[in-house]
Amino acid sequence: MASDNLKYYLRPTGLLSLDNGYSLCKRKQAISINGLYFSSIELIERNLKETKKTFFSIADFFYKAASKFPDLLDVLLKKKKNILNNSQYVAKKNHLIFGILNVTPDSFSDGGENFTLRNSLFNAKNLIDEGADFIDVGGESTRPGADEVNEADEILRVLPVIQALNNERINLSLDSRNASTMEMAILSGVKVVNDVSALKNNQKSAEIIKNYDVPLILMHMPGNPKNMMKNNNYIDVVLDVYDFLEERIKFCESVGIKRQNLIIDPGIGFGKDYKQNLDLLRNLSIFHSLGCPIMLGVSRKRFISSITKEEIPKKRLSGTLAASVLALGQGVQIHRVHDVKEINQAIKVFEKIIH
Repeated sequence: MASDNLKYYLRPTGLLSLDNGYSLCKRKQAISINGLYFSSIELIERNLKETKKTFFSIADFFYKAASKFPDLLDVLLKKKKNILNNSQYVAKKNHLIFGILNVTPDSFSDGGENFTLRNSLFNAKNLIDEGADFIDVGGESTRPGADEVNEADEILRVLPVIQALNNERINLSLDSRNASTMEMAILSGVKVVNDVSALKNNQKSAEIIKNYDVPLILMHMPGNPKNMMKNNNYIDVVLDVYDFLEERIKFCESVGIKRQNLIIDPGIGFGKDYKQNLDLLRNLSIFHSLGCPIMLGVSRKRFISSITKEEIPKKRLSGTLAASVLALGQGVQIHRVHDVKEINQAIKVFEKIIH
């Protein structure tokens, strides 16, 4: 909600156990989002000159402020149907896991490991056995500084893998920002498109997504992988990423892509430095006000090494788990990871404690 250059944001906080949350929610002392309950809310007011933040208990918010933001509050509290949670894709689950399968020679963590068809199939099946709901297949590294890959080369990398995995009836996502790759992959069995450019890389991408009516993940990235770390100039990284994703959602709707098909990703590590990543992770729950399910990709990211000094990506599992559990506590529903078995275990323990 915005007027006269003044814009408002709502961020739920104060996670409650389900039994306490349910009881308090009935008395308007808590709110429910994606099956979790929160005891307080942060109201953020932003104009061209300053940002003001005010914390309320839920009871105080409904009494003092809620009537001023009916539309924003309605989107926040409306149950966010996860398009991937149905019989077409997976049995109903509170949280979904996308297992990462980079069929590239140069990805930051697993480059080269899946560069042969045999290895790709073997590793993908292992990820499914460990609890992955989708395999996210990518043929272009998007690590900071990575060179752009020719679309024909990208297609040659991903298509044999996609076709083979589709024959095994495995749910597939495509990690690509190229329209021709998207179309070929969808025709070969891909059910979800994960675009790190949020449809900004290729003008034809939006038409492909609309025509094939597939779920789409919109991620925030300033620029492209080659220059994104030079474009991380934010007034407020959390609100700027929010505004970007809000604009991309509106763009998708304007070209005929259904809002219910959209998933958002704040893009941890993509054009954000260490402190900016931490700011986003602390404030993930603000993105519920956009009305779409949230995906998070923190797996083995460099911000973990900024804290732990661990330079080897594969040894950043503990940091990945810590960030993922923090995200679970803010209502994040979809997790894109390398270490599926460990994340799956963390999700199960989190759900058991909360329930």
